[in-house]
Amino acid sequence: MSGGERGHTPVLLDAVVHWLRVRPEDVVVDATIGLGGHSAALGSRLGAGGTLIGLDRDPAALRKAEGAVRALGCRVMLRQADFGECGAVLAETGVGRANVILADLGVNSEQLDDAARGFSFQADGPLDMRLDPGSQTQASDLVNRLSEKALGDLIYENAQEPASRKIARRICEARRSGRIMTTAHLARLVCEAVGVDPSSRRSRIHPATRTFQALRIAVNDEMGALDRFLDAAPDLLDAGGRIGVISFHSGEDRRVKRDFLRRRGEGVYRIATRKPVVADESERDANPRSRSAKLRVAVREPAGEAWRATEVEGDERRGEADDES
Repeated sequence: MSGGERGHTPVLLDAVVHWLRVRPEDVVVDATIGLGGHSAALGSRLGAGGTLIGLDRDPAALRKAEGAVRALGCRVMLRQADFGECGAVLAETGVGRANVILADLGVNSEQLDDAARGFSFQADGPLDMRLDPGSQTQASDLVNRLSEKALGDLIYENAQEPASRKIARRICEARRSGRIMTTAHLARLVCEAVGVDPSSRRSRIHPATRTFQALRIAVNDEMGALDRFLDAAPDLLDAGGRIGVISFHSGEDRRVKRDFLRRRGEGVYRIATRKPVVADESERDANPRSRSAKLRVAVREPAGEAWRATEVEGDERRGEADDES
């Protein structure tokens, strides 16, 4: 959830700057530039010999990000692309490898706050949820076309929603009377399915939160993009380069954690953050969207680094024991 516009605060900004340790001549890739908040902070540490490359699927976000990074003294290149396409973008720009790569997963505040984008149930809008408005599939397509089983599986697998079967059943019942096309309609159906009034004290978060998250992830193939990003990253980093990933739910964080641990065992990465970095109390109070954010950082080892199997196995066990999140 990056952002540089007034009214938006990029999450874990101080931690990102601290752990990614940008130097003046570095090549920095912000694979999910959003509104440009992280890029502006990282790019301010680059000199005239440094390069900042920013990617985002959303052309509106790219236009906002351009304003946030325009005055930086480094070379800046922005591209409309999925973060899973980092390799293709680096090849196209002729840069080759990067010293720092950051991926801040999820959506930015302007996307969430714009009812016309359909990401949120806070205001009624079309059931869209596309990060790239040019994509074909919208959330309404999934809600109205998937079978009850497929819809229940999607809601559970992408958001670990325990009431996924009840929610899918209620959606399928309701769509017999007509298509479900708005965020308010879907949110109401979810509340009915779980029997919870979102204004009641027993509802700490809105009952539809996980369902909306699951649909957004599916519409934008976010897990597939994350897997492609993680697969490509080692070949895109120079020795000693750093990769940072900010995740916002357990499915994303689990993928990042397992990839970093596996590559540490292969001698590819050294894990810089033994446990994920989370927002402190003051940031959580000032920016509620930071409450679920987790930052993990790894360092690219030189090619051919020799590792003893016993040391790797011991490290894996210690890492799992230390990191229970």
